[in-house]
Amino acid sequence: MTGVESPEYVPGHGLLEGRTAVVTAAAGAGIGGATARRFLEEGARVLISDAHARRLKEYEAELAGRHPGAVTALPCDVTDETQVRALFDTAVRTHGRLDIVVNNAGLGGTSALVDMSDDQWSRVLDVTLNGTFRCVRAALRLFREHFRESGQGGVIVNNSSVVGWRAQAGQAHYAAAKAGVMALTRCAAIEAAGYGVRVNAVAPSLAMHPHLVKVTSAELLEELTAREAFGRYAEPWEVANAIVFLASGYSSYLTGEVVSVSSQHP
Repeated sequence: MTGVESPEYVPGHGLLEGRTAVVTAAAGAGIGGATARRFLEEGARVLISDAHARRLKEYEAELAGRHPGAVTALPCDVTDETQVRALFDTAVRTHGRLDIVVNNAGLGGTSALVDMSDDQWSRVLDVTLNGTFRCVRAALRLFREHFRESGQGGVIVNNSSVVGWRAQAGQAHYAAAKAGVMALTRCAAIEAAGYGVRVNAVAPSLAMHPHLVKVTSAELLEELTAREAFGRYAEPWEVANAIVFLASGYSSYLTGEVVSVSSQHP
């Protein structure tokens, strides 16, 4: 199957003008970094976080060069409740309010279930599912208080994966975590609707960037892309565009939904 070339990059249209956002795991060239960049291009002010402090500082400098005064950064390990609280407190203290939260932090890995250790299982779930839970909880507490004061709510977008629906060998821990993110998204949406908060998720299939391509074998990459209808992997910014949509007013009636960002066929 011949791959279809990636489309041209879509310019910003001011969809998030005047909004303030937190994006986790946003250092570098992946979905989080692409989301932060797209949010800035759409007019938002963004607090980016990542567990890798050096990469985070470098990416903050890169974004600030293009969007001076609109981006700040704070290292955050989403497995640490103290750091999660500090992240959301910083967002409000720095920008005066919080409108959007994108929970992108996650951890993968490949291991047959029969050989998987408790530590492997627990580590993936603690970052990918429990970390999302901690950030959703922190965001909802702030949004609920803000709604009581102003009548205005907020938006949460979680990053899940199509493996939360589809079986894949070696991915039991990651699939369980991402399926949990989907269930968490739906439950949080029902609970938070009463104070004006929308909670949705994206479920990408295969999003790659140059650094990830370098560490992925040609055989595996060929196998994965062969499952995609377009015969190519998604660019991280293509997933970020779906996140922009869910964060914007264009999705005002969507909550509790998991949007598949995929060209994968059965």
